[in-house]
This record gives sequence, structure tokens and C-alpha cells, in this order.
Amino acid sequence: MRPVRVRTVAAAVAGLALLSGCGSAGGLESTGEAPSAVGPARLWPDLPPASAAPYDYGEGETARIPGITVPGDDVHRLDPVTVAQAGLKARTKRDSGLDELPDATVRQIRDCRTAPGDCPVLTPYYFDLTGDGRDELVIGVRLPERQLAVRAYRADEGVLTRIMSTVDAVISVELAGRDLILRAPSVISGYEYRTAWSWDDRQQAMLATRDEILRVPERRGERTAPTPTAPAPTAPAPEGSRPAPSGSPTALAPSETPTAASSAAASSAAASWAAGGR
Repeated sequence: MRPVRVRTVAAAVAGLALLSGCGSAGGLESTGEAPSAVGPARLWPDLPPASAAPYDYGEGETARIPGITVPGDDVHRLDPVTVAQAGLKARTKRDSGLDELPDATVRQIRDCRTAPGDCPVLTPYYFDLTGDGRDELVIGVRLPERQLAVRAYRADEGVLTRIMSTVDAVISVELAGRDLILRAPSVISGYEYRTAWSWDDRQQAMLATRDEILRVPERRGERTAPTPTAPAPTAPAPEGSRPAPSGSPTALAPSETPTAASSAAASSAAASWAAGGR
């Protein structure tokens, strides 16, 4: 506490020196009294406070994934399709029902081995969301109506636990620091929702610590549509060849081995977003 007191005394002496110079030639002039700080005023103070939430939104729910053992607590060694399939049998301690998937999606997950083209499990990512120095596993599952289920898993003493489960129609999912940011469209034109999921050590789960609606800044050139130009002639594709895939998210085939390269690229992109957009 001593350094703070020293700084306080020094600031007081400097303030007196400034006040003593007010009114002198070339000195400071008073602009009047500063407005008083006004604290929040409570409305309806006689209204009894609520003691329980009216709805269970599933916040803080966790579930141990049955049949999964994590050697060395290294989630990189897990097959995300196997994790998604085992997660269908997981049960949360508090059953809100919000972690349940549509029946059609459940069937697709179960058939990922026999019908990999219809597998809704996307490429996994690996981030240290808890700050313990070990990566967590983040899985996305495509749902009907362009929705996405985002789930995060943590390994501890060989046991795999789901620490986050949410569903939304997302614009994007991004990493900022150790927070997962979900951007979702709003019914108000020019606005979007942004929800930040952060690790809570007390609950041992990812919680939606910030949920806000923000105006989307217009970028230069977005108001004016580009002038259409005739496409350049291209050589015909060889017979029997397939067109190049689009940039939409691709499902993870069961035979694919998760790598850290995609995670590094995502972390770099998210870091640049965090530096410029937050």
C-alpha cells in the first residue's frame, strides 16, 4: 500500500500547485464545477427479488463422454467422429434437453463410417480454452436449417468431459484470446449477435459470459455493387471430371487424421480479428 500512498500525496501536491497558479498570467482557468457522478437508481425497490431462474438454458452443463479414454490427456489423439458418436450416449447432470440433436442428425452421426459423405461432423480444432497449458477439442456439427452445434471437450486424468454445448445459426465461430466468439445474424438489419464463451474455473465449464447485439460497421465499397464483367473463356473440363469444391465447411471423413495445422491457421486469423475488432 505504501507506493499507492506516495503517488496519492504526490498527486495532491501537484494539484495544489496547479490551483495556486489559476488566475495568474498564462495560468489555468476554471471551467466550473465538474458534474457529480450519479449511481444507478433502483426501480420498484419494493418488488421482491427472484430466487430461481424461470427457464433452464443449459448454462454450465457438463457431461462425461462414456467409452472414451484419453492417453496422456492429449485430445489430439482422439478421433472426432468417435467422440461425436460416443457423445450421443452422454448424460448431463442437469437435463435441460438443450444438448440434444435432431433425429436426422443423430442418424447421420451414427452412419459416419458407412456414409462419410453425409457425416455432419466438421474438421476439429484444438485450443487451450482453460489456460492449463493443454489443448481442448472443439467440434462443430452441421444441423438442418443452416444451424451449427458447437461443442468443446476437456481431458483430465484420462477422462473426456464435454464442457460446452450450444446451437445457433452462426455467421462465424472465432477464437479471441481463450474465448470462443459466436456471431449470429439478427432480425434487425445491420446488426448481429455476438456471444463470448469463456472458461469458468468454479463451474469447470464454458459459460456465455457476454451476449450482446452490435451494429455491424459498413465497409467501404459495400454500398456500391461492382460492375458485372464478362467472364473470361475457360477451357472445357475433361470428361468425367468433377468441379472444384466451394469454400463452404466440409465434413470430416472418418479416415482423416486431425492435425494441428488447421488450428494454427485458425488461431492466427482469430488473433488478427481480436486485435482489430475487440
